[in-house]
Amino acid sequence: MQKLPSLRGAPLRGRRAFVRVDFNVPIESGRITDDRRIRSALPTIRYLLEEGAAVILCSHLGRPKDGQPDPKYSLEPVRQHLSQLLGLPVGWIPDPFQLQPVEAGQVYLMENIRFFPGETQNDIQLARALAQWADLYVSDAFGSLHRAHASVDALPRLLPERYAGFLVEAEWNNAQRVLTQIESPYLVVVGGAKVSDKLPLLRHLLPRLDRLLIGGGMSYTFLHAMGLPVGKSLLEKDQVEAAWDILKEAERLGKKVLLPTDSVAATEFRADAPARIFRHEAGSFPSDYMGLDIGPETLQAARSFIAGSRTILWNGPMGVFEWEAFRSGTANIGKYIAEETARGAYSLVGGGDTAAAAEVVGVADKVSFISTGGGALLELLAGETLPGIAALLS
Repeated sequence: MQKLPSLRGAPLRGRRAFVRVDFNVPIESGRITDDRRIRSALPTIRYLLEEGAAVILCSHLGRPKDGQPDPKYSLEPVRQHLSQLLGLPVGWIPDPFQLQPVEAGQVYLMENIRFFPGETQNDIQLARALAQWADLYVSDAFGSLHRAHASVDALPRLLPERYAGFLVEAEWNNAQRVLTQIESPYLVVVGGAKVSDKLPLLRHLLPRLDRLLIGGGMSYTFLHAMGLPVGKSLLEKDQVEAAWDILKEAERLGKKVLLPTDSVAATEFRADAPARIFRHEAGSFPSDYMGLDIGPETLQAARSFIAGSRTILWNGPMGVFEWEAFRSGTANIGKYIAEETARGAYSLVGGGDTAAAAEVVGVADKVSFISTGGGALLELLAGETLPGIAALLS
C-alpha cells in the first residue's frame, strides 16, 4: 500500500503551515446546522498548534461565481464556530493577496478561497500568492481532493514540504482496506439515486468483491434491465444497458448479487404518502406506484446475504431515509452491517448521504470508519487518481 507523507515527526515549531481544509458546511440564517466537517479537522489543527506552528486554514464554501465575493458564502460564521470548538481566538485573513504577519501557536482562517479569481481554474498566480503564506503545506480536505483547483493541486506543487493531515491520512488508509487490503468475503452495498454515479465504482470493484447488494433508486434501473416491473419508480433509461452489462459480468465472474424482490411504494413522492408493499414480479407492481424503499422480503434475504462478510463497503442509502415511512431499509441494512462489524468485520461507510443516513439510523458509531468524502471517495474507489493526492506525492 502506498503511504502518504505523514505530518507526524515533521519539523513544525515556528513554521507556517498552510492547511487546506473542507469547511463547506450547511449554514442557515448565519448558523451552522452540521459541523462534522469542521470537527473532523480539529485533530490536525490541534497537533500543529501543540507542535508550535502558525496555522493558516483555507477552504471553500458553496459555489459563488468564480472570483466574485458573496456575503452569503462568507466563512466568517465558520471562523466564529471554530473559535468556540478550539477555545481559542481564530484570526481572519480577508484577502490572500495581502500578506500579513502570523504568529506561532495561533490559528488563522482565510476568507472563502472561491472569492478570489483562479481557484477553480487551478491558476498558478493564485497558487503563488497562497504560497507566500507558507513554509509547508498540509492537505486535510479529503472531500476536495478530486478537484484540480489552485489550493488543492497547484499550490502544494510549489512548496518543497507537503504532508497529509490526519483526516486525509485516515481516509486514504481506510479506502485501501476496501481496495487492496481485502479480507474475504467482501460485500459491497450500493444505493442512492443514480446508476450513472456508481458505474465506475462497480466496474472497478466487481473483480474484487464476492457479494453485491443493490438498493435505493438505482436498483430500479437494474430491475427494469431484467424485465421486471418497477411502475413509475426512478429509472435511468440511458443506463439500462450498462446495468444489464454489470449483471452479466457479475454472473460471468461468479459473483453473488442481491436486488430487491419487493419495495415499499407510494403513488406520490411525499413524506406522508400512504405506503404499500409490492413484489417486483409480473402483475404485482402497479404502474402508478413508485418504489421508495426496499421491502421486508428483501430485508430478510439481505440479513443472510450480509452475514459472514469480513470486508464491507456501504455507499448509498436504500431508500428515502429522510422520511420515516421509507427509512426501514436503510436502518436495517445499517443494523446488519453494524452486527457484522461487532463480530470482527471491517466496514467502511462512505458518501455524504450515506454518512448522514448512518447518523439518522444510529449506526455511525458502530461501523469501522465513516468517510467524509462524496465524489472524492467514489473516484478513489473507482481506481482514479485524485489531483490532490497526485500533488502530495509529486
